[in-house]
Amino acid sequence: MKALLGSRGKKYRKEEKLFVADGLQSVREALTPKIASAPKIERLYVTASGLEKLQEVISAQVLAATEIHPVTDEVMSAMAETESPQGILALCSYSDFTLYKLGQLNPTKLAYFWEIQDPGNSGTVIRTADACGFDSIIFSPRSVDIYSPKTVRATVGSLWHLPVVESVTLEDIFAFAQENGFTTLAFAGESDTSFLDFESAEKTLIIFGNEARGLPELPEAALRVSIPMKGHSESLNVASAAAIAMFHIGINNG
Repeated sequence: MKALLGSRGKKYRKEEKLFVADGLQSVREALTPKIASAPKIERLYVTASGLEKLQEVISAQVLAATEIHPVTDEVMSAMAETESPQGILALCSYSDFTLYKLGQLNPTKLAYFWEIQDPGNSGTVIRTADACGFDSIIFSPRSVDIYSPKTVRATVGSLWHLPVVESVTLEDIFAFAQENGFTTLAFAGESDTSFLDFESAEKTLIIFGNEARGLPELPEAALRVSIPMKGHSESLNVASAAAIAMFHIGINNG
């Protein structure tokens, strides 16, 4: 557990296909996943108070089927990454979800993020996509590790609600979009075309770039659009921009 949470945690997580989920909200969703491809709990470490919290929201039957290891408060403090752990830590395993598997689900609303770097942003866009009814979130190579503790925590359990695809190149996502009949909107602050002028399509892929550098050159098939703003702000945080676009496409036009 310490290795997965430590400074070399990303290496161990990738090699072992394991990560740590902490806190009541994440573990509650991990114990009651909404999709078959969701990460699975291998072992659950709880303090006495942590177990009481879980028993209030999880059925005895589900807990009985889970490998639970009671630990003291001192051991939990030593294991956890956060300064004030809730007394609940889960060791979870995951399998890589691919574009091919995603295509078999016949998705209609997808969001792709190119080289997004901030764990809070990545967790927030997963959570927002879940709330707005998107079918999946896709990340490019050199994006943040979605199984890092901060990202997992920021998803607030949505990691167990919709599939997430990692390490998909721009070339591959555009090929996928073309083969599956998606209309592609690339959000760029310098565009003069408002995404609000876009007419709802049956299948929509939205693309966002790196927090500092934006998007690279894209194929002509991508329509560059922007979010209209009335104030004096130069730009929006990528998670905020994604939330606006996902709400409009997933709920307002859904």
